[in-house]
Amino acid sequence: MTNKRYIDLKVKPGTYVPPVKTNYPEDDPYVGLYKPVYDRDFPAVDATYPYAEDSWKIRLRGFWCYIFVLQTLGLILRIKYGLRWKIEGEEGWRRSSCGVRRWLKQFDLSRGAITVANHCYRHDCASVLTAIHGSYHTRIPMFAPNFRTKDQKYLLMVGGIPIPEAEAGLSAMKAFNAAFDSFNEKGYWFHIFPEAKRWDWYKPLRPFQKGAFTMSYKYDKPILPCAITYRERTGIWRLFGPKDEPLTQVVIGKPIYPDTSKPRAAETERLLNETHATICRLAGIEKNSWPSQP
Repeated sequence: MTNKRYIDLKVKPGTYVPPVKTNYPEDDPYVGLYKPVYDRDFPAVDATYPYAEDSWKIRLRGFWCYIFVLQTLGLILRIKYGLRWKIEGEEGWRRSSCGVRRWLKQFDLSRGAITVANHCYRHDCASVLTAIHGSYHTRIPMFAPNFRTKDQKYLLMVGGIPIPEAEAGLSAMKAFNAAFDSFNEKGYWFHIFPEAKRWDWYKPLRPFQKGAFTMSYKYDKPILPCAITYRERTGIWRLFGPKDEPLTQVVIGKPIYPDTSKPRAAETERLLNETHATICRLAGIEKNSWPSQP
């Protein structure tokens, strides 16, 4: 299957690129290829929605997130997708995230951080959370309709916060923004996929939307770039997962800090471009076939 974005893509020697088996769009990077079924009830995501709720139920859900995502699901991903991770510049791969957490302690992350990664398979969010050992102190802005799918409980457990749709009105968006102001004051981490839509097993890095970088500047919160990369499923790994899906791994880069002394627009663009270039490098991409922004 021919795809112009793949023809123009160049990667470092030894970087695995999964075979193209999907008609990925070549002109619109934000087309939704995953077609969810909206068959679950969920409260209206408007000005009355409890975006910043921090009750004992929410804390209990956060505890179960730690047990389910970081322990149970993390183990499943290690078995099914051979999940592993490493820090940029290191040779060996890690299967324990404790070393990653120790490595992160050398940086000023007292205000938390915003993890950013490519949006490339169903469990990409869990892969990043497992790698950085993030749990109930992570909040993730997500499209509101996704909370009416079979993944509803999973999205809530990992810290998903529904983004109000336009018809909900300005008051809903103000409540959503106020919630993230509150999370920021508590030092919570955020996670964002700036590619917006999930394209399974896609290798080129698509253009980034500005939300994560606007938030980084607003809250003076560093970006922690992460690249989800692939390797061929061979040998015994063919027994544990779909033979047509690759194995996965997460490469973690150094934090990128905002300079709030500079104008917002220029600094937001600098953060976006630098993060995009960093994730390309982490993913083994020498020449990307998409620009950094639309």
